[in-house]
Amino acid sequence: MVSGLLLLYGNGAVLYRVPLTWGQNKLPWKLLHAGLMLLALIFSIVGLCAVFDFHNKNKTPNLYSLHSWIGIAATALFALQWVFGAGVFLLPCAPPSLRGLLKPLHVWMGGGILGLSVAACISDLPSEAVLGNSLGVLIVAFGLVVMRILFNQNWQRPDSRPEDLVYTPLLQEENE
Repeated sequence: MVSGLLLLYGNGAVLYRVPLTWGQNKLPWKLLHAGLMLLALIFSIVGLCAVFDFHNKNKTPNLYSLHSWIGIAATALFALQWVFGAGVFLLPCAPPSLRGLLKPLHVWMGGGILGLSVAACISDLPSEAVLGNSLGVLIVAFGLVVMRILFNQNWQRPDSRPEDLVYTPLLQEENE
């Protein structure tokens, strides 16, 4: 679950913010972003299925802890975010004005989902173990670094700043 909801998701989220991608054709990065997010979603769903199977085999109740509720909420919001993100930003289903309006919400929701993912990950760690505590500190640090990159205006892709609102979906993208 940490691999999907945290590592792949976090790295996929900051993909556009890495200066290496600036000034390059946006299409490959858009596809990589969508692909990483889809892979993260698949990992999360497979993890949830494994947990439900384990609980059912051992006759343990499902969804009994705060950890499980936060994890389900993060995964459900992530699935919605992926579907709407693909429909609005990847495919030519939305006019540019709608894409421009929804982009800040898309970024904000992404940050919120990452925050829920961090909360879900650390809420189930054993508090007595040094390894668990170390992992918890690393998870929180990773989440904070990703959030800092996401919401730092200096790290925003130059061609997607509000004053340069030019959003083109995948099928209308021009290859440079």
